[in-house]
Amino acid sequence: MTGVADLSGTDQVVVVGTGLAGAHCASGLRRGGWQGRIVLVGEEPHAPYDRPPLSKEVLLGKADATPLDIDFAHLGIEVLAGRRATGLTPGVLHTDGGDLPYGALVIATGAAPRVLPGAERAHLLHTLDDALALRALLRPGLRLVLVGAGWIGAEVATAARAAGCLVTVVEAGPAPVPGALPTEIGREMAAWYAEAGVELRCDAAVAAVEPGAVLLADGSHLPADEVVVGIGVRPATDWLAGSGVELDAAGAVVVDDRLRTGLPGVFAAGDCANYPSARTGARLTVQHWDHALQSGQAAAASVLGADAPYDPVPYFWSEQFGRMVQYVGRHGAGDEQVRRGSPQDPTWAVLWLREGVLRAALTVDRPRDLTQARRLVERGAVLDPARAADPSVQLKTAVAG
Repeated sequence: MTGVADLSGTDQVVVVGTGLAGAHCASGLRRGGWQGRIVLVGEEPHAPYDRPPLSKEVLLGKADATPLDIDFAHLGIEVLAGRRATGLTPGVLHTDGGDLPYGALVIATGAAPRVLPGAERAHLLHTLDDALALRALLRPGLRLVLVGAGWIGAEVATAARAAGCLVTVVEAGPAPVPGALPTEIGREMAAWYAEAGVELRCDAAVAAVEPGAVLLADGSHLPADEVVVGIGVRPATDWLAGSGVELDAAGAVVVDDRLRTGLPGVFAAGDCANYPSARTGARLTVQHWDHALQSGQAAAASVLGADAPYDPVPYFWSEQFGRMVQYVGRHGAGDEQVRRGSPQDPTWAVLWLREGVLRAALTVDRPRDLTQARRLVERGAVLDPARAADPSVQLKTAVAG
């Protein structure tokens, strides 16, 4: 990977993507002492905003916008909204509104929702405009079918039930959040859907979205006034084709532990970046708020010449069905699973240990457990499994020895 950006030809830093990673990268550059021009380029027509509240505050009608608390004008950052990146050649970003030369470039174009083939009638929830359009449709008695029982599906189902909709969630996997959590834990979460009055159908693949219905692979039809698809995302990097920027098999930008690509002066951050994690022993593409925030700031530091590896403890949260679900770290096959309480309890947690070392934790309405687990994962602490399994024992006091 290349070293620090060569800014001798131009003092302009261009950040592509106005999401959280791009916005915090741009502000981090200025606050880190960069005196030259900073241009923040984004495809959406809006000023940079926060995405997690879209499925919560905006859908529930508690807010109409979710602006970031960054005064770009005061910081002297030029925001070019409504400008789509179309290509990249050395020293020049190409957009549909003209070329932008750069001395350093940060790719932070995030991820785009995966879509079902032929599902033009379905809605997505990715942008502010998506959230406002969907909110306008939610009403008592509306038959809403959600495709995908992941984090977004659960959050949209929560908001739709609050609006009085009749909600059915279909999931191709055997349980909610397939891939993110073990099947047995996902099945324990399935009870939340029933408690909320949401019909959940797992092992149910969607064949097509038809007028007034969703056709399942088994030939059955689900009546639907509206359909929302939430089946994950993919890196928004198609515009980099032919640029020389290395992409992995999923389309994420391959970077080193300083978030540098193989092209001089080009970095990447946020949902579209694939970085090496010494902590986990794997390359990671993380598509959550905390990573976007931290990697945006880390990319700014790297542009400015810092030499610190980027390897935070992954973290995310989801508010669904009246519960706060939080996850920290990264578990793997073969890790020992330790339960703190039962899913039938009001609060509970699951820990993953590898040779006694805490690798990850899932908590349901146990914020203190999450806070302590995050520190213990960071330290690589070894836990006493028996003490860690007792929900009345603070995790920080369950350290072995």
